Amino acid sequence: MNMVDPTPARIGIVTVSDRASRGAYADAGGPAIQAWLESALTSAWEPVRRVIPDDREGIAESLAALCDDAGCCLVVTTGGTGPAPRDVTPEATEAVCTKMLPGFGEQMRAVSLRHVPTAILSRQTAGIRGATLIVNLPGKPSAIAECLDAVFPAIPYCVDLIGGPYLESDPDRVRSFRPAHARRPG
Repeated sequence: MNMVDPTPARIGIVTVSDRASRGAYADAGGPAIQAWLESALTSAWEPVRRVIPDDREGIAESLAALCDDAGCCLVVTTGGTGPAPRDVTPEATEAVCTKMLPGFGEQMRAVSLRHVPTAILSRQTAGIRGATLIVNLPGKPSAIAECLDAVFPAIPYCVDLIGGPYLESDPDRVRSFRPAHARRPG
């Protein structure tokens, strides 16, 4: 008998953009994250989407609500990671996390530098709040895919380690890594 929990994992997808939140242009980042996750995840999941302005307090409140109230095991943000004055997503992320995981940002910048020299200006990061992993991605859809390809192999095991649901991915799309001793559902 398979004891896998049939409840879909909840994954927050947050677009941080003044203009997209006002409707001045269509959000491209959030849909790019959702499409990538739909192509990669084989376990049941549901998106919890937000489009919010570049406001540190508002970003922090949205992240905390997705973790604490909406029960997301993973929250992926897009936008607000550059050096401009309104780019405050990493600061808001750090404000709500109890542990930071700088390796995520290091890996994303390393991969992005293969494509664009301005990747050194990017300030992506990741951290943990309770049983939720928060990952900040850049705003450009092609960079979103490059960064998720680079860091997603570690995400399911990280979610395991912090007490989240068992996320499974399509190995033909992205091969997630779990040590041989890692827990298996059922």
